[in-house]
Amino acid sequence: MKDLNLKVPSLEEAKIILDEGNKLNPGPWMSHSLYAGKAAQLIAREDKDLDENVAQVLGMLHDIGRRYGVTSMRHSIDGYKFAMEKGYDLWARICITHSFPYKNIDAVFGKWDCSDEEYKFAKEYLDNIEMSAYDKLIQLCDALALPTGYCLMEKRMLDVAMRHGVNEYTIEKWKATFEIQKYFEKRIGKSIYSVLPNVVENTFGF
Repeated sequence: MKDLNLKVPSLEEAKIILDEGNKLNPGPWMSHSLYAGKAAQLIAREDKDLDENVAQVLGMLHDIGRRYGVTSMRHSIDGYKFAMEKGYDLWARICITHSFPYKNIDAVFGKWDCSDEEYKFAKEYLDNIEMSAYDKLIQLCDALALPTGYCLMEKRMLDVAMRHGVNEYTIEKWKATFEIQKYFEKRIGKSIYSVLPNVVENTFGF
């Protein structure tokens, strides 16, 4: 992790970027992104090795590829390119890695609606990195944040599966996400849910 360049946009810049993206493609992805960013901040605050401001910005901008329209896994490639154009390699990396708690290019919800060349790039990219704590943190927070707030991961997983379908890798992906939960709970010495507000209300609807 110490080899990563932790330079990211400021919080103010991230808010502007996210707002611009939502104007281009309005949708619940913006609210989900804001909640994912806040979850990343709150968990990172409990972790002595992570920067809570970096974590919040990465969480806020992990889905920025959705600024280009309604797509499936193409949003990862679009987000990567957008972040790289702005000179932020860690943010660009998160745009791809946030979908892969289980590191297999085909372990995704939805489809790779991109060119063969872009698919090959994403596959080689994943094959040649080791997931950092920041990668894992955003993968975790992506699985905790509904557009309406925080919930048990099981509810978010079912929400995504019902919208995008499942495949032969879905169970392995879910298992990997629960392992990441354990990873962070060991690091911070408490349940991740203990630092997130309104989990009960958003999970059960009261």
